[in-house]
Amino acid sequence: MLFDHCAQCQRCCNVEAGYPPLEITLTAKERKKLGSVCIETRCDHLGPAGCNMGDHKPFGCNLYPLSYNPNNKSFYFDTDCPLMDDYLIGLADVQSDASAHLQKARQEIVQLEKTDPAFLQLNHEVDVAYFDLKRITAVHFSSKQNKKNSNR
Repeated sequence: MLFDHCAQCQRCCNVEAGYPPLEITLTAKERKKLGSVCIETRCDHLGPAGCNMGDHKPFGCNLYPLSYNPNNKSFYFDTDCPLMDDYLIGLADVQSDASAHLQKARQEIVQLEKTDPAFLQLNHEVDVAYFDLKRITAVHFSSKQNKKNSNR
């Protein structure tokens, strides 16, 4: 599985020395439940097997290693994530973990565009400030995936 590596890597759940704390962007619903989630050096919700928040994991964390720009409706990838190459290759296969991750993210984003567009904007702004983002282009998708997405 593509994301099995995340529990060992945990790079996205740690802030390197010298960098400011990372306030995880929360949806309005998540703020009511969680209050705030801030990573000063290492996320408090990180256990030996990865995130221990289960179903309460913030959408911004679930979205990672992607970032969504609501202004141009594009997805970006954090180039510091060691999964980048495998993820982008996986997008060519509609049955891959990468394609499933992207599809799930798209479904949630459709809802958030209606219910919490301010979250989407702020989340992308935070991602731009913290990560080195590379736009995911049509080249990364299989012709089958592109056709499926253009029918929406």
